[in-house]
Amino acid sequence: MVKEAKPEKIHRDVTRENYSLLITLTEPMLGTVPYNPEVYKKFIESKKPVSTEDSEVETVSQDVLEKAGWTGFHKDEKGLFIYDYMVKGVLKNAADVLKGDMTGQKQMVENYVFVFPRRIHLGVKVPSDILERPLRAMTQQGPRVTVVRSDMVAEGTEIKCSIEVLDSVKVSETKLRSLLDYGFYKGLGQFRNGSYGRFSYILKKGTRVRA
Repeated sequence: MVKEAKPEKIHRDVTRENYSLLITLTEPMLGTVPYNPEVYKKFIESKKPVSTEDSEVETVSQDVLEKAGWTGFHKDEKGLFIYDYMVKGVLKNAADVLKGDMTGQKQMVENYVFVFPRRIHLGVKVPSDILERPLRAMTQQGPRVTVVRSDMVAEGTEIKCSIEVLDSVKVSETKLRSLLDYGFYKGLGQFRNGSYGRFSYILKKGTRVRA
């Protein structure tokens, strides 16, 4: 449900602004929630050795390799969902990477930009597919390779949420759009360096999506 909302004055010279945000995945998005490690252990034991010649081998640090496993999505009675911090994380990451005239915007996003609702549902009950890929790390014992398994939702999946900016002077609509534009290149979820989770978006000022 979309409800019209007018900018609201917090105090003099500071205006709070609401936006509705519709994200549409242009590439599949991988889940980030670790599953039962025992289930994953049995999965790994059933696999054959993995070739490091695979074009989608992802190089990671040793500690990441040790935590690798089977990841997916949060789920409740409405279906699969992500938490608000994933969307806010995209904005913070974009502000950190872009810098230039965006210098200091990561802290502005942290303090003045908030995403609602807490649980952002993906509109599906189950993942669309599973991606298996090798992970490689150079350790003190030499190169190590394992397999990580991730549930994913398909491109075209729509993610609806709201963004509330507590100070639209510090974080303008233009700046907010610049941050969201980065999602075209590096999106949501795991293995974003492999182009997963990229998205397009529609941002509408003065509206808010209710849970």
